[in-house]
Amino acid sequence: MFGFSDETYLDVASGNGGNGCVSFRREKYIPKGGPDGGDGGRGGDVVFVVKQNLRTLAHLKLVRTYRAENGKNGMGDRCYGRDGTDIEIPVPPGTVIKDAQTGEILKDLTDVDRWVFLKGGRGGQGNYHFRTATRQAPRFAQPGEKGEEMRIGVELLVIADIGFVGFPNAGKSSLLNMLTNARTKVAGYPFTTKIPQLGMFRYGEHDIVLADIPGLIEGASEGAGMGIKFLRHISRTTGLAFLIDLSDDRYLEAYDILCKELESFEPELLKKAQVIIGTKTDEPGTAERLEALKQKYSDKQVLGLCVYLDQGVDEVKQAFIRMVSDQEAAAKKGEDEGPQGGFTSAPDLDAYYPEDMSEI
Repeated sequence: MFGFSDETYLDVASGNGGNGCVSFRREKYIPKGGPDGGDGGRGGDVVFVVKQNLRTLAHLKLVRTYRAENGKNGMGDRCYGRDGTDIEIPVPPGTVIKDAQTGEILKDLTDVDRWVFLKGGRGGQGNYHFRTATRQAPRFAQPGEKGEEMRIGVELLVIADIGFVGFPNAGKSSLLNMLTNARTKVAGYPFTTKIPQLGMFRYGEHDIVLADIPGLIEGASEGAGMGIKFLRHISRTTGLAFLIDLSDDRYLEAYDILCKELESFEPELLKKAQVIIGTKTDEPGTAERLEALKQKYSDKQVLGLCVYLDQGVDEVKQAFIRMVSDQEAAAKKGEDEGPQGGFTSAPDLDAYYPEDMSEI
């Protein structure tokens, strides 16, 4: 991976259909053989292919224009032109295709392996098709249809079961490294995590994907710190884990501040299943602070955790498993009762897709 990118734009176009041919049969001993112009080939399609080994859209910033091949023209002797080759655009799972002008979601590629976005133009018919008893020498053929072209926005929403939310240095990366094979950077200064990180947590028969989102600070919705640009990546999660540093004097305010920033981005996020995790319980005085946190949020599940001393790790694992199991049970019940709708997301109208490629 040569860089992380979760948003870009593309100019895509399907191929034009080939023109039909105007031709007449000319062979020895066969005078006035009649029309024999062949049809033009179909233009190539624009196809999005979901690749499981991709985790970013960085490769799409190297080439922003994708055009399928035009269909070939028809030829004499009723020879048809070759169809144009499709252009395939590889994208990672969780990619969303949008109209760059309106922000309208055109397609959510979750659970999709291959999607034909723009169809190629149809090939024109040769003059062979226009012969009749009274028009035995048609000197015209049908032109091929034009392909379609469009500027689109491409956004990535990572697919995870549990998303970690918290201030910088709250212990999100340490927990991810502890539960999964991820090896994210851990250091004693803020914003060591600059891009979303994923890890697979395997516990018994359960496989749970965890997402570590770069830390939020108060005012993130107004652009403070790293802002909220990565919060779109927890829009698909089953539940949220709020990690609160118990050694921080703002430990009693942290959850409310984080909820306020989430609500500013997308109020629906607060309806997800939640667990509050007080971290760094090995620090002096954190036991009393954990109890105070539990009393303030008595209506929510509050757990204590120290990754380095392996304290509370099993309780956190069980909480994650319970959140995912409850969601799966609810989804299964919904399937039994009938369709309940799919993924929805508010368009990111602030996304910037320039009209002039020279600006990039």
